Amino acid sequence: MKITREQVEHVANLARLNLTEEEKEQMTTDLEAIIDFADKINGFEIDDTNPTAHIIPINNVFRKDEVKPSYNRDELLENAPNKEDGCFSVPRIVE
Repeated sequence: MKITREQVEHVANLARLNLTEEEKEQMTTDLEAIIDFADKINGFEIDDTNPTAHIIPINNVFRKDEVKPSYNRDELLENAPNKEDGCFSVPRIVE
């Protein structure tokens, strides 16, 4: 598919890009190459191909969701320089 310079300028305007003349020429060439590649991909016959989520076969790799005991809050806050209501207290940075 042929991409015109006007189309590149229109897309650049929509994207609020200020392109130089050299960049417009380069974008025209690059967009043509991208669209040609997409056209080649559309030409592949994939009717007999099964869809896949991964390149290699993979099984569920998630661990079981089991309840485990947590750390003691008082022990975690022992070395905190400032604490308040069982939580770390940090200086306010937003006014």
